[in-house]
Amino acid sequence: MTPSEGFGVPAAIAVMAVSTYAMRAGGFWLMARVPLTPRLRRMIEALPGSVVAAAVLPFIVREGPVAVLAIAVAGAVMLVTRKDLLAVLAGMAVAAAARAAGW
Repeated sequence: MTPSEGFGVPAAIAVMAVSTYAMRAGGFWLMARVPLTPRLRRMIEALPGSVVAAAVLPFIVREGPVAVLAIAVAGAVMLVTRKDLLAVLAGMAVAAAARAAGW
Protein backbone atom coordinates (compact mmCIF):
# COMPACT_ATOMS: atom_id res chain seq x y z
CA MET A 1 0.00 0.00 0.00
CA THR A 2 1.49 3.37 -1.00
CA PRO A 3 1.00 6.57 1.01
CA SER A 4 -1.19 8.03 -1.75
CA GLU A 5 -3.73 5.24 -1.38
CA GLY A 6 -6.54 5.54 1.13
CA PHE A 7 -6.50 8.19 3.82
CA GLY A 8 -2.75 8.33 4.52
CA VAL A 9 -1.95 11.82 3.23
CA PRO A 10 -5.22 13.51 4.26
CA ALA A 11 -4.98 11.87 7.70
CA ALA A 12 -1.40 13.10 8.13
CA ILE A 13 -2.42 16.63 7.15
CA ALA A 14 -5.37 16.52 9.55
CA VAL A 15 -3.19 15.30 12.43
CA MET A 16 -0.62 18.04 11.76
CA ALA A 17 -3.36 20.69 11.60
CA VAL A 18 -4.94 19.53 14.86
CA SER A 19 -1.59 19.36 16.65
CA THR A 20 -0.60 22.82 15.39
CA TYR A 21 -3.88 24.28 16.58
CA ALA A 22 -3.55 22.51 19.95
CA MET A 23 -0.06 23.95 20.46
CA ARG A 24 -1.15 27.48 19.60
CA ALA A 25 -4.36 27.33 21.63
CA GLY A 26 -2.50 25.72 24.51
CA GLY A 27 0.03 28.53 24.52
CA PHE A 28 -2.71 31.16 24.69
CA TRP A 29 -4.49 29.20 27.41
CA LEU A 30 -1.31 28.78 29.45
CA MET A 31 -0.19 32.40 29.13
CA ALA A 32 -3.64 33.59 30.23
CA ARG A 33 -2.92 31.91 33.59
CA VAL A 34 0.69 33.08 34.04
CA PRO A 35 1.30 36.44 35.74
CA LEU A 36 3.21 38.67 33.33
CA THR A 37 6.12 40.00 35.39
CA PRO A 38 8.58 42.54 33.96
CA ARG A 39 11.22 39.81 33.66
CA LEU A 40 8.86 37.51 31.73
CA ARG A 41 7.79 40.41 29.49
CA ARG A 42 11.46 41.12 28.58
CA MET A 43 12.01 37.44 27.82
CA ILE A 44 8.96 37.28 25.55
CA GLU A 45 10.02 40.47 23.76
CA ALA A 46 13.51 39.02 23.13
CA LEU A 47 12.20 35.70 21.84
CA PRO A 48 11.68 36.67 18.14
CA GLY A 49 15.32 37.73 17.81
CA SER A 50 16.43 34.45 19.33
CA VAL A 51 14.33 32.50 16.85
CA VAL A 52 15.77 34.44 13.91
CA ALA A 53 19.32 33.88 15.17
CA ALA A 54 18.66 30.16 15.63
CA ALA A 55 17.35 29.93 12.07
CA VAL A 56 20.00 32.07 10.39
CA LEU A 57 23.25 30.99 12.09
CA PRO A 58 23.32 27.38 10.82
CA PHE A 59 22.66 28.73 7.32
CA ILE A 60 25.58 31.16 7.63
CA VAL A 61 27.91 28.42 8.89
CA ARG A 62 26.91 26.09 6.06
CA GLU A 63 26.89 28.61 3.19
CA GLY A 64 29.73 30.91 4.26
CA PRO A 65 30.45 34.43 3.00
CA VAL A 66 27.74 34.38 0.34
CA ALA A 67 25.10 33.89 3.02
CA VAL A 68 26.59 36.64 5.18
CA LEU A 69 26.52 39.04 2.23
CA ALA A 70 22.98 38.10 1.19
CA ILE A 71 21.63 38.39 4.73
CA ALA A 72 23.40 41.71 5.26
CA VAL A 73 21.91 43.11 2.05
CA ALA A 74 18.45 41.81 2.97
CA GLY A 75 18.76 43.36 6.43
CA ALA A 76 19.89 46.71 5.01
CA VAL A 77 17.05 46.76 2.48
CA MET A 78 14.58 45.93 5.24
CA LEU A 79 15.90 48.73 7.46
CA VAL A 80 15.70 51.27 4.64
CA THR A 81 12.43 50.30 2.94
CA ARG A 82 10.54 48.36 5.65
CA LYS A 83 9.28 46.02 2.93
CA ASP A 84 9.69 42.31 3.65
CA LEU A 85 9.27 41.09 0.08
CA LEU A 86 11.76 43.59 -1.31
CA ALA A 87 14.32 42.57 1.34
CA VAL A 88 13.90 38.87 0.52
CA LEU A 89 14.19 39.53 -3.21
CA ALA A 90 17.31 41.65 -2.71
CA GLY A 91 18.95 38.96 -0.58
CA MET A 92 18.09 36.28 -3.12
CA ALA A 93 19.41 38.42 -5.97
CA VAL A 94 22.70 39.02 -4.19
CA ALA A 95 23.09 35.32 -3.37
CA ALA A 96 22.31 34.32 -6.95
CA ALA A 97 24.70 36.92 -8.37
CA ALA A 98 27.47 35.84 -5.99
CA ARG A 99 26.97 32.17 -6.90
CA ALA A 100 26.93 33.03 -10.60
CA ALA A 101 30.19 34.93 -10.13
CA GLY A 102 31.76 31.78 -8.75
CA TRP A 103 31.75 32.44 -5.00
